[in-house]
Amino acid sequence: MKKLYWLIIISLLLLSACARPPEPPTEPPPVVEEPAVEEPVVEEPVIDDVPTLQAVSWQEVPGWLLDDPSLALGAFLKSCTSLRWRPQWQTACQDALVLENASETEVRAFFERDFVPHQVSQSDGSTEGLLTGYYVPDLQGSRTASSEYSYPLYSRPDDLLVIDLGDVYPALSNYRLRGRIEGHRVIPYWDRDDIDGQEQPLTGQELFWVADPVELFFLHIQGSGRILLDNGERVMVNYADQNGHPYRSIGKYLLDRGAMTRDQMSMQNIRAWARNNPDEVDNLLSHNPSYVFFRELEGDVQSPPGALGVPLTPGRSLAVDRRHIPLGAPVFVETTWPNSDKPLQRLMMAQDTGGAIKGRIRGDFFWGMGDQAGAQAGRMKQSARFWVLLPQNELESQ
Repeated sequence: MKKLYWLIIISLLLLSACARPPEPPTEPPPVVEEPAVEEPVVEEPVIDDVPTLQAVSWQEVPGWLLDDPSLALGAFLKSCTSLRWRPQWQTACQDALVLENASETEVRAFFERDFVPHQVSQSDGSTEGLLTGYYVPDLQGSRTASSEYSYPLYSRPDDLLVIDLGDVYPALSNYRLRGRIEGHRVIPYWDRDDIDGQEQPLTGQELFWVADPVELFFLHIQGSGRILLDNGERVMVNYADQNGHPYRSIGKYLLDRGAMTRDQMSMQNIRAWARNNPDEVDNLLSHNPSYVFFRELEGDVQSPPGALGVPLTPGRSLAVDRRHIPLGAPVFVETTWPNSDKPLQRLMMAQDTGGAIKGRIRGDFFWGMGDQAGAQAGRMKQSARFWVLLPQNELESQ
């Protein structure tokens, strides 16, 4: 019934929006800054019976004394370029500015003084969740199509509509519909089969062309990438928007077909399966109707921006579900290294989001750029626990 209720509301919104032809926009719709990838057409509001965040003491955060928080200070200062305008974050951000050359002990004292740790729990009260990894891949490409480079990266289409339901219903803030206008109707935007099919509705919107469709697909999943062009130039591309169709895992598709076992599942093994089954690659990729559009980042970009709008820090930036964890907040993560029981306990910053990153204790660990980072990211599928650090002065004002 709850799902039906929201679908009725959304249908009424769309019908009212389509009562008369829309006036032509004077400029293209603004780019929606969400780097991690794919999000569903509609998400239901989260209604919780158990508080997501429960305040605890620092002594209850396992591994807090084993990590060097000064290694995360730079990432926190990046968060502050976005957070410092918010009253509840001003004190912590101002205090952090004087710590640039501080010792591990001084930085630890800062976090313990200015923040209160809150353990994240699931709706059933459990405290374990899932942590995967992502990275910035390297691809070979060109600004022009050729027999060698025949798979396009598209820029954000001019006809892509983004309807923010939160403008009318505050409870639906951060829930967006994507579509296009056909006649007097708003209809779903083209899916992957449409975009890559024979009609090629986005002809003329190509940003770059690359050599490998599977590597391009994983670029969609990662949300950012570096492209070495045939003229020797290296460029960085970043998520610009998405077509509004839900993300569907090609890994699960292969599992359901019996192509590999759960223990075998990794990005590396999916690539190997595609190399060994070239005639089935199109069917594999079309299983996921979600499609990501990109923008070229100008200048010598060392790291792409995340959803918070600040550059990501390898090993210290985390993608989260912002319905449960505020973007920009420090998060202490307790997990293990990829394919290992070796503890991995460190302070990270919630600076990104992702279409597949849905849930209270669900994160994506940013490993950095290149093949080595990709090897770690592709193998990471670990159990994890999270503690969100909230500013002390915000809690005192409540």
